[in-house]
Amino acid sequence: MSGEIPGLSSALRFLYLFKCLLRQLNIAKAAGRRYPAKGLAETVGDEGRMGKVSKNIVKARAAVVKPAYALSEAVDLLKQVKYAKFDETVDLTMRLGVDTRHADQMVRGTVVLPHGLGKTKTVAVIASGDRQKEATEAGADFVGGEEMVEKIQKENWTAFDALIATPDMMKVVGRLGKVLGPKGLMPNPKTGTVTMDVAAAVKEIKAGKVEFRADKTSLVHVPVGKLSFDAQKLIDNATTVIGAVVRHKPSAAKGKYIKGVYLSSSMGPGVPLDSAVADAAGKH
Repeated sequence: MSGEIPGLSSALRFLYLFKCLLRQLNIAKAAGRRYPAKGLAETVGDEGRMGKVSKNIVKARAAVVKPAYALSEAVDLLKQVKYAKFDETVDLTMRLGVDTRHADQMVRGTVVLPHGLGKTKTVAVIASGDRQKEATEAGADFVGGEEMVEKIQKENWTAFDALIATPDMMKVVGRLGKVLGPKGLMPNPKTGTVTMDVAAAVKEIKAGKVEFRADKTSLVHVPVGKLSFDAQKLIDNATTVIGAVVRHKPSAAKGKYIKGVYLSSSMGPGVPLDSAVADAAGKH
């Protein structure tokens, strides 16, 4: 019989053929490592292209030469290394000593920036009766009731930066979790977006109210204005945010709470701030 090996039992013959097959598989596997299939880089990302960094970014990063900067120095540095043609957003990032997997160590809140964000937020309000009139008079861009809930649910409409709802409307607004949740737009009592005083809520958001929340990596990211702002305005806004985060330290958090603070712009480098910045802001 073709393929038979004289003198070997069926069991030994099977073992022999299995070893041959295994050898061929190992050879093929080794070849695959040496010569990866064409198109693999395109599937997972072209590492060559991803590794390229523009000369402007390299130059901007090289300007950060100190291990830590005073807040005023950091603002000045970001302005000096600016190369983008648009008005960049300035962001504050804080690394906290909390474990957000535990509910009693969550850090979340809101704060009104003294100088705003440099842009007017689009605000929608879901309310009923007289509250709709109050919201409109306060400057809300979109005001409605159940018909707005239906529009959001059916059309995935989210042409707004913030959504406010009255407590009595939350029974229908609750259906919007899948649409609003991933975008951070779901009304929440903790952020003041579920309230009967819709007029005050609208005015606060229009005035520059921002939300801060520690993510899964214990980082807090908050915009504090535009790079075109006067330096003092950026300093005031950043100080206000830092102070608010410091005051929201959970009682369950142990050890060092503020582990790092950084200031950056949309296209600029991250500038580490001196630990004294957080200490001073917490006293305001």
